[in-house]
Amino acid sequence: MAFEVTPLPYEPSALDPAISAETLSFHHGKHHKAYVDKTNAAVAGTDLENGPLEDVIRSARGSNQGLFNNSAQSWNHGFYWNSLCPSSGTPSEELQSMINDSFGSSEALATQLKERGVGHFSNGWVWLVERGGKLEIAETHDGDTMADQDCNPLLVIDLWEHAYYLDHQNLRPRYLDAVVDGKLNWAFAAENLVRGSTWKYPS
Repeated sequence: MAFEVTPLPYEPSALDPAISAETLSFHHGKHHKAYVDKTNAAVAGTDLENGPLEDVIRSARGSNQGLFNNSAQSWNHGFYWNSLCPSSGTPSEELQSMINDSFGSSEALATQLKERGVGHFSNGWVWLVERGGKLEIAETHDGDTMADQDCNPLLVIDLWEHAYYLDHQNLRPRYLDAVVDGKLNWAFAAENLVRGSTWKYPS
């Protein structure tokens, strides 16, 4: 069974003006789709064809860079769509307590997410993860992922230029301000925290 592009959990215009419907049309409909199509082509007829995407990622890491890049990018994008929402809301009581313990406050976490995102060189991703009962901010470069790492990803922000260039041109800080201050899906983060294990790509 072929992997599919994860549906957007909101209308394409729901994140505007932080992320426009035009950006989502290209990003979701073309970039994400291309990664999924290339992953499907690479695993067709192999033992990985009918398994979870996470198995493809683990199998390809260190042995097949092309398949790893495309499968990891497929996973990252599916996770990213769910990390966003039209209105952030507030963290759950448990998550807020962990944010306070790890960063001091939600405001401090927001500042650090923005700083790490702005300071990240070239393409990649900035993550909020839980590891050993503590929250951390992590970064991955290019197509790398936290899907198969020793942590539980809670949220991710895409730092590739195609995620924001149509809306914010080269102003990554403006994109990060818009996303971090109003579009992060704290309900999804809380679900991942309660789940206690890494989110699975829909199959």
